[in-house]
Amino acid sequence: MASEKPILYGYFRSSCSWRVRIGEEKKEKEFLVAVISGLFPQFSAEFKAVNPMQQVPALKIDGITLSQSLAIIHYLEDTHPNPRLLPQDPKKRAQVRMIADHIVSGIQPLQNLSVLKQMGEKKMEWAQTCIASGFQALEQILQHTAGHYCVGDEVSMADLCLVPQVFNAERFKVDMGPYPTITRINKALLELEAFQVSHPSRQPDTPAELRA
Repeated sequence: MASEKPILYGYFRSSCSWRVRIGEEKKEKEFLVAVISGLFPQFSAEFKAVNPMQQVPALKIDGITLSQSLAIIHYLEDTHPNPRLLPQDPKKRAQVRMIADHIVSGIQPLQNLSVLKQMGEKKMEWAQTCIASGFQALEQILQHTAGHYCVGDEVSMADLCLVPQVFNAERFKVDMGPYPTITRINKALLELEAFQVSHPSRQPDTPAELRA
C-alpha cells in the first residue's frame, strides 16, 4: 500500500487545500500525482469514508490518510525536507508555527463556509470583522518577524498560510489599507511560481469563468 500514488482531495477555492498545494509545489512535486476535487467533494459518501470530518484537504500517501492542512504539511516537511518550510533556528521555527497557527486557528475557521451559512444576511459583515480583527494582530506580529517574507527571507509554512487568507480577505472585500506589511509580503509571494501554479484560478475544478 505504501507504494500507491498519493491522492490529494481538495477544492479549488478552499484556503486549507491551497496551503497544501503550495507546499507540494515548493517540494517540487516529488509526491504529487493526482488532485481529486470538484464542487464540494466533502459532501460525498465516498469522501466521508476518506475523512470522517468531511473537510478538505485530505491526502492519501504512503499507506496512510491524513487530514488537516498543517498536519499534512508537517508530514511533507518530515519526509521531503528540502527545500525547508521550517527554519532550523528554533526561535524562527517557533515564530513560523505561531503565525501559521494564528491564521489557521484564529482567523480562517471563523469565516469558513460552515460558519457563514449560520450567519444569513450578515455573513459578509461577519467575515470582514473576523478577518480584520485577526489581521490587526498579525500586522503587528509581522512587523517584528518579517524580512522579505513572514519570517526572514525564506519561504516558510507561515507564508503558505498567509496568501490563501489574504485571498479570502479580498473575496470578502476587507480593506487592506491598514495592513501594509501583510500586503507587501503577499505581493512578493504571489510572484513565486509555487504560489501561482497552486492558485485557485488554475485548478482542474476551477469554473471556466474564474480561470486565469
